[in-house]
Amino acid sequence: MPFFVIMTGEVEIVSPFGTHETLITVHGNGQFTGDVNMISGRRSIVRARATVPSEVIELQNKDLLRLVQNDAELSEILMRAFILRRVELIAAGVGDLILIGSAHSAGTLRIKDFLLRNGHPYSYVDLEQDSDVQNLLDSFQISAGEIPVLICRGQIVLRNPTNQEIADCLGFNESIDQTQVRDLVVIGAGPCGLFAGLILAQMGFRPIILERGKVVRERTKDTWRLWRKSVLNPESNVQFGEGGAGTFSDGKLYSQIKDPHHYGRKVLTEFVAAGAPPEILYVSKPHIGTFRLVTMVENMRATICALGGEFRFQCKVTDFDIVKGDGATSQVRGVVLAGGETIAADHVVLAIGHSARDTFQMLYDRGVYVEAKPFSIGLRIEHPQSLIDRARLGSNAGNALLGAADYKLVHHCGNGRSVYSFCMCPGGTVVAAASEPERVVTNGMSQYSRNERNANAGIVVSITPADYPGHPLAGIAFQRHWEERAYIAGGRNYCAPVQRVGDFLAQRPSTALGSVLPSYTPGVRVTDLSACIPDYAAAAIREALPAFDQRISGFAMDDAVLTGVETRTSSPLRIKRNGDFQSLNTRGLYPAGEGAGYAGGILSAAVDGIEVAQAVALSMLQWKKSVSPN
Repeated sequence: MPFFVIMTGEVEIVSPFGTHETLITVHGNGQFTGDVNMISGRRSIVRARATVPSEVIELQNKDLLRLVQNDAELSEILMRAFILRRVELIAAGVGDLILIGSAHSAGTLRIKDFLLRNGHPYSYVDLEQDSDVQNLLDSFQISAGEIPVLICRGQIVLRNPTNQEIADCLGFNESIDQTQVRDLVVIGAGPCGLFAGLILAQMGFRPIILERGKVVRERTKDTWRLWRKSVLNPESNVQFGEGGAGTFSDGKLYSQIKDPHHYGRKVLTEFVAAGAPPEILYVSKPHIGTFRLVTMVENMRATICALGGEFRFQCKVTDFDIVKGDGATSQVRGVVLAGGETIAADHVVLAIGHSARDTFQMLYDRGVYVEAKPFSIGLRIEHPQSLIDRARLGSNAGNALLGAADYKLVHHCGNGRSVYSFCMCPGGTVVAAASEPERVVTNGMSQYSRNERNANAGIVVSITPADYPGHPLAGIAFQRHWEERAYIAGGRNYCAPVQRVGDFLAQRPSTALGSVLPSYTPGVRVTDLSACIPDYAAAAIREALPAFDQRISGFAMDDAVLTGVETRTSSPLRIKRNGDFQSLNTRGLYPAGEGAGYAGGILSAAVDGIEVAQAVALSMLQWKKSVSPN
C-alpha cells in the first residue's frame, strides 16, 4: 500500500480479516498514513480508503524510503509515528491474526513470544476464558485438542505451527527477491552480529551470519580445555565462537551510552524472550551470567533461522572482494572464506570483535581505512567477596536480597594517567582469555548466582596511540608484547603470573600466596608483575591502590591478589565509518560493535548492531528499488 498525505477529506484505516473489517482510525487534513511495514517492505496488514471526496499526495515505497534516508528531521517524525502506530495495534490486539490458545499451553506462550518479538499484532482467544470460543472453533473446523491454533488473514489455519511456518504465512521471508538482491553477510556471532542478524531477519531479510568459531556449546568445551588442560584452540575460545567474548563474562546488561531511541530496551526484551530472567527489564544493574547466556544464544540463533537467516560456523573470512571505484572510494563485492569459497555480497556487516587481529591486518592490507585508538592495560585484582560486601553494604552484608556487592572506582594519577576498575565481577572468577598461542590474557566471569568466594575486577590504566606510535595497528603489537611477557612470567604453560598486593606496592617479587587464593585456571605462578606491564602503568596502579583503599577499606590489603595481564579492555583500533554507518572509504562495508571501536560491552554492542542493521536495511531496500525492472 502506498504512503498517503491527506490534503483535504478523510481516509479511514481498517484491518481486514476474512470478510470482516475492524476500523482502526480515520486520518484527516494534514495527516498521513503508514506504519513500519512500509520501511521493512513486508506486506501491509491494513487497508486505506477515502470515505469522502479527498485530495491526497501519494508516495510509492521507493520514494518514501528516499525521503526517510535524506531528511533526518522528517525521518524522525515518520519513524516515530510508524512505531507508535504498531505499538497501539499490538496493545489493542488488532491485526490479521487470531491466536486460539491456553495459558497452560507451552506452544501458546511460544507463539505469543514469537509474534511479540517480531512486532506483529494479533487477537488472542483463550480456550478457557472466552465464551464465544466454541463458535470460532466450529467456524474453522478446529477441535480444542488442536490448540494452539493460528488463523492467518481469516483464511489459513495453522495448527500448533512452528516459528518457521508462522514466518512463512505472514510473509516475513518474502520481502527480498533472492533472484535480484545479492547476499547480505554478517561476520561475527557476538552480541553485535547476533542483533544485526536478528533485526535484519525480523525486517524480512535473509542474512548469512559467518562465525569463525564453533557453536556455543562446542566452544564451551574448547574453552574448558584451556582452563583445565592448558590446551588452546585459537579459533574456539573465550574470544571466538557463537556468543562472542561476552558469553564468558559477568553478563552485565547496562551501559552509559546515549540511547535516545531506547534500543537498549529492545535488547533486553529479546534477551528475556530468549530465556533471560524477566528481572533484567526492571533492576538497575541487570546481569545474566555465563551459563544462562549459553542457552539464550542458542535460542536467538533458532529465532533468526526461523525467520530465514542462515548460520555458518567455523567459517573464517580470510579476504574481501573489493573493487576500486572512482577517487578514493571502493565497493565491497563479497567475502572469501578460508576454504576458498566466495560469497557475493554488496552489504557486509563487520562485527568481528576486538580480538580478530588477523582480520584487522587483512582489512588494513586491503586498503580499508583504520586508525589507532586509546584502550587500557593492567592487571586483575581479587579480594574476598565478604570484604567487599562489608565495605559496601555495612551491616546489611550477606543479605540475600542485596546479593554480592560490586564497585566502580577511578583515580587520576600525578603522572597524568587514569586508573579505573574494569569489568568488576562480584562472586566470580578470573579466567584465561587468550586467543593466540604462547600468550596469557585475563578476564573476569560470574555466574548468575555470583556466589564464588572472590570478587575480581580489572585495575587498568588508560593509554593512547602516543604510547604505541607509528602505525594504525601498533596497538596490536603493543598488546601482544605484554601478553607474551605474561606467558613467560607464568611459566610458558598458560598459567598466569600473580603477585600479592603488599609485595606489588613494596616493589618486591612474591614468593608465596596469602589468605586470598587466586581463582585463575589452569594455574598460577607467583612472581613480580612489574615485568608484565609498562613501567608507567605499574607506577600508576601503585598510586591508585592506596587511593582506592580510602574508599573501600581493605582494598589494598597485603594478601589481595593481582593476576596478569589485562589487555583486551577494548579494541586497539577503530574502523572508521561515516554517517550512514559504512566504512569511510569502502562502500557496502559496515564496521560495527567492539571490534570496529564503536562499543564496549554486551549491551552497547547489541545496540550498535541494531543501528547498523537499520542502516543496512535502508540501503538494501533502496538498492533493490534501483535495480527493479519496474
